[in-house]
Amino acid sequence: MDFSLTDEQQQLRRTVRAFAEGEILPHVMEWDEASHFPAELIPKLAEMGFLGVIFPEKYGGAGMGYIEYAIIIEELSRVDGSIGIIVAAHNSLCTNHIYKFGTEEQKKKYVVPLAQGKKLGCWSLTEPEAGSDAGGTRTSAVKKDGGWLLNGSKTFTTNGHYADVCVGMAVTDASKKSHGISAFIIEKGTPGFRPGKKENKLGLRASDTSEVVFSDCKVPAGNLLGKEGEGFVNSLQVLDGGRISIASLGLGMAQGAYEASLRYAKQRKQFGKAIAEFQAIQFKLADMAMEIEAARLLTYQAAWLADQAIAAGNHDARFTRESSMAKLYAGEVAVRVANEAVQIHGGYGFIKDYPAEKFYRDVKLCTIGEGTSEIQRLVIARQILGKG
Repeated sequence: MDFSLTDEQQQLRRTVRAFAEGEILPHVMEWDEASHFPAELIPKLAEMGFLGVIFPEKYGGAGMGYIEYAIIIEELSRVDGSIGIIVAAHNSLCTNHIYKFGTEEQKKKYVVPLAQGKKLGCWSLTEPEAGSDAGGTRTSAVKKDGGWLLNGSKTFTTNGHYADVCVGMAVTDASKKSHGISAFIIEKGTPGFRPGKKENKLGLRASDTSEVVFSDCKVPAGNLLGKEGEGFVNSLQVLDGGRISIASLGLGMAQGAYEASLRYAKQRKQFGKAIAEFQAIQFKLADMAMEIEAARLLTYQAAWLADQAIAAGNHDARFTRESSMAKLYAGEVAVRVANEAVQIHGGYGFIKDYPAEKFYRDVKLCTIGEGTSEIQRLVIARQILGKG
């Protein structure tokens, strides 16, 4: 078993880290305080290939794998999780759903500009009454005039206000429950489609989380994504990859919080010596480092399995258990590490002059987004019991 990264992957990490520290770090608190979506950064992310990481060059992508994708999300999130989640939602949810289940025509029309970063994507599944429970989906799609008429609203959509392309789920046959939900591609500017309320959030404030609203929104028949009635089932497959990105998001923020704590512990003096000399602080740092490394191994294992499936041409392969384990563990580790980061910083961990408080706010999303920790435990249990 080879746990080492290749020379190319190590160079990628250095490249992303340099980009994040040069282009993102100087603006982190400014963007956070203003809840500013960094639209000016999108062309730079596109130029680096970060908006088409896991897609073949044939479709405008960077032609990299999931391990590289995990590294990119991790390194961006080490500096600012807001940028990590913008890139993650664009890649592994919106663009990947079209890439995995779209027709060749849809891939050429939508995946190419999305992967090139000429367009930004969002993915809308959750509704006010339908979070983990797909049966609560109320957005409807009915056939009309050779197309589909969508009505309803979605919530908690990352990039919702700024996306050029939205993949949204709607009920096409209520009698079939989860097998009666279909996916659609909706373009910005489509009559009856608009962003709604922008959420005022605890953390990840530079990323946009908002409602999207469908009001007699007419979608062409050719924009049905995948088979009718299979949208939710396909969404579960998309979430296998999505959870790798959320695991990487948590992993990166945990790494950032740990490094900030280590620096502070070496600099801060009490009772005549650096607090890093005290066993109480040493034990905290040791536990943080150990849990981050365990989370990294779980995350990279899930990414490796995804890469193996792609290499084998098995695009239907599932790595649900591993991606859920990685997402669950990395997310909860991120919360624990950020909590200890604030504690190590003491009173300075509570003020915005130091990065600990922002990591503390940002990491909580990792135990909620793309399936709560409780849902992940249910998913893992079903896989263990053969009920998945």
